[in-house]
Amino acid sequence: MSEVATKVRPMGDRILIRTVSREETTKSGLVLPDTAKEKPMEGEVLAVGRGRTTDDGTVIEVDVKEGDRVLFAKYSGTEVRIDDSDLLIIAERDLLAVLS
Repeated sequence: MSEVATKVRPMGDRILIRTVSREETTKSGLVLPDTAKEKPMEGEVLAVGRGRTTDDGTVIEVDVKEGDRVLFAKYSGTEVRIDDSDLLIIAERDLLAVLS
């Protein structure tokens, strides 16, 4: 568990993710400035909430665990800055896939 994950516990079905940066150079060798880059859609799960609670009180656990690499929807989540780390908190429904 990372040091940041020990300080932050997502609520409900929320997930704390550190985005994975992509290549900064195109295939043809052009270097892309920060303003031209798209937001990364891949990340590493740092912390997971307890799960979603249904109306009858049953808790449905989140389907990912700490350390998983995931793909998520392009404009999902809320960006947060914790201890000089740029992180993302997203709901489980915004996850698209777990990478193996």
